[in-house]
Amino acid sequence: MKKTIKDIDLKGKKIVLRVDFNVPISNGNVVDTKRIDSAIPTINYILENGGALILLSHLGRIKTQEDKNTKSLEVVAKKFAEIIKKPVKFIPQTKGKEVEEAAKNLKEGEIIFLENTRFEDLNNKAESGNDNELAKYWASLGDVFVNDAFGASHRAHASTAGIAKYSKESALGFLMNDEVMHLQKILEGFERPYVAIIGGAKVSDKIKVLEKLFNVADKVLIVGGMAYTFQKALGHKIGNSICEDDRVEMAKKYLKQYKDKIVLPIDNAYTDDFADKTPLFTDKNNINIPDGYQGLDIGPESVKLFSKIISTAKTIFWNGPAGVTEFKNFENGTKGIAIAIANNQNAYSVVGGGDSVTAINKLGYQSKFSFISTGGGASIEFIQGNIMPGFDSIQDKE
Repeated sequence: MKKTIKDIDLKGKKIVLRVDFNVPISNGNVVDTKRIDSAIPTINYILENGGALILLSHLGRIKTQEDKNTKSLEVVAKKFAEIIKKPVKFIPQTKGKEVEEAAKNLKEGEIIFLENTRFEDLNNKAESGNDNELAKYWASLGDVFVNDAFGASHRAHASTAGIAKYSKESALGFLMNDEVMHLQKILEGFERPYVAIIGGAKVSDKIKVLEKLFNVADKVLIVGGMAYTFQKALGHKIGNSICEDDRVEMAKKYLKQYKDKIVLPIDNAYTDDFADKTPLFTDKNNINIPDGYQGLDIGPESVKLFSKIISTAKTIFWNGPAGVTEFKNFENGTKGIAIAIANNQNAYSVVGGGDSVTAINKLGYQSKFSFISTGGGASIEFIQGNIMPGFDSIQDKE
């Protein structure tokens, strides 16, 4: 068991808090505050218990000076101050005298917010390369390091992993702890039947998670672009649909080995172009997509079949859309799955993955799911059983 902030005496201490405020920005405005909102319980707890805060976060990837000019966290810091309704002092540096003075003079209940940690990637990739000196420097600014950035914790960076090594004390924030606890529940100690729904474009991106779920779930519903690789493996015609030809043999192997677990779409929504056009539908008795056309979503018969299976589940994990959700005509499969899960209030349901979460938010169904992961790639890495440097580096409870 890892330490959490509840295991630490915060009174009078300076807390270096790693958050994941990698939020979408358009025309200089933050357009989605979910990641900020998710960190507020940890931040409030630290402040209410006598701590002072030094916030670290990244924003996007920094490869050039131009990136640096467009990815400052200043606008995020302003939005955060509005949400938390407290003064937030933004320091437009990642290190240096201004940072050191601000940290030294920080008083109980105060917040400073440093510039984008990945600005340090222009310095020999110091952040993403987990540079020891940089990690040691950030750790020296405070008394305790708290990691609440689950979405960045599958990466061994100076601000997520290295910093913990050089901190006197380290702990998980509430969001990080919640993510791990909820994801753990779909890997062990779950109720059956267990239904997993896995989507996305490529089989190659999901090999490890598929293999993990084939071994723990009762049914694995395969949707999205990756379903066409499986349909081709069964000998169906898929027209110009996305397909990984080098994974067809692997799909054949899975279909043979896990034939009682894998459930594929029984009809497709397709069109003659990658565009938001009125869809055509294959028949459930003839799933073949004609040459010159491409599948962009599952069809209504598949939604009915999947909804029936989902309705019997006691544990549900969903990652990845069923279709091209940016096209209104091809979002119905994803919406259908979201509705089916929301309607099963007897199940423990966990959702991870940007497009799946977007569909839930559009429907206003957030409260109908047991847990919605903020992790994206990190939640998949965790389920695969991969090393999570930002989690593993935190001190264990004594």
